[in-house]
Amino acid sequence: MRKYLLATTALAFSIGLSAGTAWADIEIATAGPMTGQYASFGAQMKAGAEQAVEDINAAGGVNGEKLILNVGDDACDPKQAVAVANQMVSKGVVFMAGHFCSGSSIPASKVYEEEGIVQISPASTNPKLTDEGGPNVYRVCGRDDQQGLVAGGLLFEEYNEKNIAILHDKTAYGKGLADATKTVLEDLGGSAKMYEAYTAGEKDYTALVSKMKQEAIDVAYVGGYHTEAGLIVRQMRDQGMNTQLVSGDALVTDEYWSITGDAGQGTLMTFSPDPRKNDAAADVVKKFRDKGIEPEGYVLYTYAAIQAWAEAAKAAGSSDPEKVIPALNSGSFSTVLGDLSFNDKGDVTLPGYVWYEWKNGTYDYR
Repeated sequence: MRKYLLATTALAFSIGLSAGTAWADIEIATAGPMTGQYASFGAQMKAGAEQAVEDINAAGGVNGEKLILNVGDDACDPKQAVAVANQMVSKGVVFMAGHFCSGSSIPASKVYEEEGIVQISPASTNPKLTDEGGPNVYRVCGRDDQQGLVAGGLLFEEYNEKNIAILHDKTAYGKGLADATKTVLEDLGGSAKMYEAYTAGEKDYTALVSKMKQEAIDVAYVGGYHTEAGLIVRQMRDQGMNTQLVSGDALVTDEYWSITGDAGQGTLMTFSPDPRKNDAAADVVKKFRDKGIEPEGYVLYTYAAIQAWAEAAKAAGSSDPEKVIPALNSGSFSTVLGDLSFNDKGDVTLPGYVWYEWKNGTYDYR
């Protein structure tokens, strides 16, 4: 059982004048990059959160109360994430299903800890989020050290005799993932010929690509997001390089292929087992597809984060975070990701990472 010490969250209940007590609505939130270059992931989170709230309210809400969803846009910017967190505090939010980027989730978590708000990230994988976060912090996705273990293992097993480049975008997510992968590769006895940083948001990576070409790089591992990875692989092909691109879970959006076109063929990436294939998710997946939404990437992870919180609040008989946290710590929750629980750090106890390959505009198990 995790120890917890939280500031009391003020929760105002409206008192009916005519017929006893009328319960107040429960304010919850999701936040991520609703705008900017990673907005496709914000759209995934928003879609997942909206459907979860719709389904929970249709089934009677949480302890008879209706959920109200607030959506925050942090654009994956740490300062903006803190501003969003404070905005959610002012709205009386008791639960945050967010953020997306680790660089946003980590600083925002300090606000949520201070104000006594439960945070469950669907997507932030940097270990520091839960290693250094407060007792109110959880995630339903994996960690970069788990992902790096799988990625570093593949680089050693399949490319140890080749020239390897490890690249990162300097962010908490990208650098953390690249470093975890590099550590595992070296622990296994391998090494990278290149270890380079690049700047996210640029359009021209030809200098980096030219350096890789000069070093005869056979495989490039990218710790970063789909936008830059897509440009890098496209520009490698433009220079006549057949270098294999390998990356992580930030490529789980169809937008990757819209950037790469055929240049993305054969890209490898790590991601958790696809929840769209879970029997437990079948009905929810159908609801999304009936609305013309493909629940790719982190759509169902956001849905599951809200499911887990709602089940914990029901078990606690209250949405008060001081009561919900013990329920999250001790409970097991049926979600679209399968049955899950949380360990002492707030990390989810679900299967880790598997390999996917991009082919003909989509990704599937390798």
